[in-house]
Amino acid sequence: MAYTKLASLDELPEGALIEVVQGDNPYALCNVAGEIRAISGVCPHHGGPLGQGTLDGSTVTCPWHAYEFDSGTGACLFSDSLRIPTYPVRVEAGEILVDLPESNA
Repeated sequence: MAYTKLASLDELPEGALIEVVQGDNPYALCNVAGEIRAISGVCPHHGGPLGQGTLDGSTVTCPWHAYEFDSGTGACLFSDSLRIPTYPVRVEAGEILVDLPESNA
């Protein structure tokens, strides 16, 4: 895994959710009460863009079919069989760095 800058803190105010594409891979970044979280940007249901959805507390909702995921664990809130990857995040000098798999960095 390799930490890669995906955004700046000023792009992600508290309560915000954004989509960031690195290489060919979309990621969803969110700011939950000051804690920056990074998850896969692709809903496992039908491939919806999670970073274009909504953030309610710590819950990210897919804009296509309203599948809900915990941004901290990646767990789907209503289906134990669905889960999305989560990624470690560091914030340094106002930059959001995400520990991505080597093939995505």
